[in-house]
Amino acid sequence: MNQNKLVQLQTILQEMVDTKFISGVSCMVLQDGKELCYYEAGLRDIANKLPMTRDTICRMYSMTKPITATAAMILIEEGKLDLLDPVSKFLPGFENQHILINGMPVPVTRPVTIQHLLNMTSGLVYPGEGNPAEVRTSILMEEIIEKLESKQPLTTLEIMNRLGQLPLAFNPGEKWQYGMSADVLGAVIEVVSGVRFGEFLSERIFKPLGMKDTGFYVPADKQNRLAKVYRTTANDLEEFFIPHLGIQNKMEFAPAFESGGAGLVSTIDDSARFTQMLLNKGSLDGVNVLAPKTVEFMTTAHITEAQQKYVNEWENLPGHTYANLLRILKDPEAAVFLGSKGEYGWDGWLGTYMMNDPVHNLTLLIMHQKTDSGTTTYTRRMRNVVFSALEY
Repeated sequence: MNQNKLVQLQTILQEMVDTKFISGVSCMVLQDGKELCYYEAGLRDIANKLPMTRDTICRMYSMTKPITATAAMILIEEGKLDLLDPVSKFLPGFENQHILINGMPVPVTRPVTIQHLLNMTSGLVYPGEGNPAEVRTSILMEEIIEKLESKQPLTTLEIMNRLGQLPLAFNPGEKWQYGMSADVLGAVIEVVSGVRFGEFLSERIFKPLGMKDTGFYVPADKQNRLAKVYRTTANDLEEFFIPHLGIQNKMEFAPAFESGGAGLVSTIDDSARFTQMLLNKGSLDGVNVLAPKTVEFMTTAHITEAQQKYVNEWENLPGHTYANLLRILKDPEAAVFLGSKGEYGWDGWLGTYMMNDPVHNLTLLIMHQKTDSGTTTYTRRMRNVVFSALEY
């Protein structure tokens, strides 16, 4: 790897801060298990002038999803979960599901399965206004947020059982649409394991891997390391406080709703422990989380040609397929950035980003906290620097 080229990453990070695209940002590149570079720029807290550092804690939002998929794979390995299990086996709210045709409920042609959840082909959606399923999901989300800090907040199981009673956007397996499938999967894991979802993640993934700053909230003694969330205004950044997708903004208390799709916080170093475990085919520093065959399945399985048509409509995903809560690059020539066939990862609503490239045993991690920032032009530019620095 050409280290002189990697220095360009610092220039990009500084540009992001100088142009007020974000307040603070960090990135890390690892290869063959070694850290090649770590760069940071800007502030995690503008008002208090606290710098972005490698121990800064960030809300992961959808970068939670690959961890949820890993938890599901653990139970699949143990024979406790089958990809073709109907979700109704674990969550009674998913019995007798329906879609709406001309406003009338029609029974689904097949039940939602674990595989549908992992591949986002369940018919479950995120809140929105595009169809009745999105509208009804929005109403449920409003109630989650309304009760979030009350004495009776809705729990993971309560929410997912109620979600199962709403109309699906389409018959399971018919299409692909990004939505709350991973949240449902978290509830399934809770039922199958017999412990709260967060406890399962802690005992089976976070503690074994030494991910000491990863969880569903930030304890009081770590709150000063939690980055503030910002959004873009006409010509500046302002702090953002709204509990998006039912996730508390200040992350101050253990939530009743442990969101498998969006709820975790972490640091760049903790994230590197997780991504390195996957690159190592399921193990790290003598700790085995998954078997190599399981990681191979998790990172290479693909959806059907009919479902793929809907993935192709996602602006940032040309050349990619989607499976097991991960994007997977299958056609590098069609992508909008440099990359390798078989690389995988995901990003988060506030700008967190992960990429693992098994071909070059390479990882890229990016952390920042600005609304609606998933994969940005800066993300693509950083990727291009990293891949152009490869010397073989």
